[in-house]
Amino acid sequence: MRYLTSGESHGKQLTTIIEGIPANMPLLKEDIDTSLLRRQKGHGRGRRMQIEKDLVEIMSGVRHGYTLGSPIALVVTNDDFKSWVDVMGEEPLEEDDKVRRVVSRPRPGHADLNGALKYGHRDMRNVLERSSARETTVRVAAGALAKTMLKQLGINVVGYVKEINGIRAKEIDGLSVQERFDISDNSPVRVLDPEVEQEMMDRIDEAKQEGDSIGGVCEVYVEGMPAGIGSYVHYDRKLDAKLAGSVMSINAFKGAEIGVGFEAARMNGSDVHDEIIWDEANGYARRTNNLGGFEGGMTNGMPLVIKGVMKPIPTLYKPLQSVDIETKEPFNASIERSDSCAVPAAAVVMEHVVAFELAKAITEQFASDQFPQLKKALEEYREEIRCF
Repeated sequence: MRYLTSGESHGKQLTTIIEGIPANMPLLKEDIDTSLLRRQKGHGRGRRMQIEKDLVEIMSGVRHGYTLGSPIALVVTNDDFKSWVDVMGEEPLEEDDKVRRVVSRPRPGHADLNGALKYGHRDMRNVLERSSARETTVRVAAGALAKTMLKQLGINVVGYVKEINGIRAKEIDGLSVQERFDISDNSPVRVLDPEVEQEMMDRIDEAKQEGDSIGGVCEVYVEGMPAGIGSYVHYDRKLDAKLAGSVMSINAFKGAEIGVGFEAARMNGSDVHDEIIWDEANGYARRTNNLGGFEGGMTNGMPLVIKGVMKPIPTLYKPLQSVDIETKEPFNASIERSDSCAVPAAAVVMEHVVAFELAKAITEQFASDQFPQLKKALEEYREEIRCF
């Protein structure tokens, strides 16, 4: 499985083409739209989410509610493009218009300057439009296909917020994926702990009033992944490493943890490693889950727990100092429309990015040209390792 995305933040549309989805898998437009609409929610979101109504068009690869096994093309139209035709249209501009619209002032924390240096763009609009987190719209769409597949295989994925600007949700043990989904989906900040919900919202409002932005920590929780998915044999097939890489690929994410993560550096080995237990009904399990469902680059049958750290969005209403690339004069960085806190939305993005990596790992390990064939192979494997 793999996918490619294209499109700019204020361009005509965002597109993704997904290859490797098994044939004969049930798939409805609503499966994708539900995820896209969840991405748009969250306290602290900017005005852009009021302009766009992110709904998908399935352009190919699906017929009468079932996948064909061929590449699936998905499109999300940018409603805001109508206001940006002169700026983002493909037709050549008159020289005066071209000069007038050039963005020559890079914003600290963005891809503007580095992208301009890499590709030789004197107009950094060419960089900032593509590097925008708007691209995650179709990454969520691709992940929604993966989530649909996983759910039909008995694997469920949910993302939520653990921390915003130092305000931490307490650990709530014993919640199922469905319970985590229901609680977080009804929270404006997508948090499981109701005691910190209002505090988080107040802090987001405070940052907005100050013209600032804040970040936080997202967590993805997965139930149903059987043991032994991934590999200990080759470094580039370790599934926990792939998940960490996928999380780090999300805009503004600066770190990833599995299980207790960096806290393991402060713990004794006897407190970190999860004791192995067994019973006839369930087979092997662990007494605890400090390692977040992974050992040796492979799943161990326990719930997967992955955290991602999102930095504050670098577009500020109290801009930082930068340098104009044409004049080399200092200036206060320009403002593009932005959120004061996008951590609740980022939790949804992370959920879908993780789902895609998990689905990809499943299709790599089992015969997957046909979905019924894949489902049968996974059921047989589950029974085999239970009785091992």
